[in-house]
Amino acid sequence: MIYGLETIVTFFLAIVSFFVVLASQMYLTSTYKNSKNKKNSKNLTGCEVARQILDSNNLEDIYVVEVAGELSDHYDPSRKVVRLSKEVFHGDSIASLSIAAHECGHALQDKDDYTLMRIRSTLVPFVNFVTYLGYFGLIVSLFAGVIGYLKLSIGILIVVLLFQLLTLPIEFDASRRALKEIEKLSLVEKKEKEMTVTMLRAAAMTYVASLISLVIDLLRLVLMLQDRER
Repeated sequence: MIYGLETIVTFFLAIVSFFVVLASQMYLTSTYKNSKNKKNSKNLTGCEVARQILDSNNLEDIYVVEVAGELSDHYDPSRKVVRLSKEVFHGDSIASLSIAAHECGHALQDKDDYTLMRIRSTLVPFVNFVTYLGYFGLIVSLFAGVIGYLKLSIGILIVVLLFQLLTLPIEFDASRRALKEIEKLSLVEKKEKEMTVTMLRAAAMTYVASLISLVIDLLRLVLMLQDRER
């Protein structure tokens, strides 16, 4: 069987997309593993780090709570809660310290009414709705054929891509704020700073990889659509 050039290209792009995401996850996992095996010199748990950062910024009203899962840490702007996974909440490693500080970086963005964060929060319900449409893509394809399904998928990917473009600077800014607070409060020694910066960067790089993967997938679907419409 002879495959067309576009078929080969789309197959190649699918492989590249897979390995981009895989590589970023491996990088994050590897960095997290190394960092969580190194205790911070102040013996501070992630919860204590978060509490210090929040309190020093007059955010005593924001709670720090424990949640299930690994790397499930996040800041909930609607409930004003920093949620830390069990290992981060109780751990006193460089990884726990870095992740807790990063999530507090989002709380500081919320406090400062950071424009991009406000826009992102407003768009979350819409993006979730559009993403859910993907589950109905198969039904659409029954009536509109493969071309209809591809067009729907492209539309959804464009929305998610724009959302990711908005998320990327928010994550980098949160890490920047986190590092600033860590230095201001002297939460790590000079020798620990490099590993802390690496951990903060690794978390943000997963969003870069996700963005690259989305661009590749979008290009792949566009090529598939062009091939089908001929």
